[in-house]
Amino acid sequence: MIRLTERQVLSIHEMMIKATGGLGGVRDVGLLNSSLNAPFQSFGNKEVYPSLLSKAAALCRSIICNHPFVDGNKRTGIHVMLIFLEANGVLPDYTQQELIDLGLGIAAGNLDVNAILNWLSEHRA
Repeated sequence: MIRLTERQVLSIHEMMIKATGGLGGVRDVGLLNSSLNAPFQSFGNKEVYPSLLSKAAALCRSIICNHPFVDGNKRTGIHVMLIFLEANGVLPDYTQQELIDLGLGIAAGNLDVNAILNWLSEHRA
């Protein structure tokens, strides 16, 4: 399984800010690293997020909710999730409005990892 590095995610964030506007920069590098490692946690020798889609959901939610960047956390979280999936051979089928609604729902606290996982399962091409 291909994992995204801190450097890659920082580059993704920088590209998102340049393309869509906002303030660049990391607010808390510790929260960024926590977000990148969250999908790969285990407990009692069992993965907390065992599937690729559940890892993608955890990654997205963690970036959005941990708020490691000064600005663009929702955009970056969604984009990182999509790149992680594509790097691992999964291309979800979605509209831009569906992505916007997903990001806003996560940020509002209305969607947990299971809800994001369900969304990904429903949008798997």
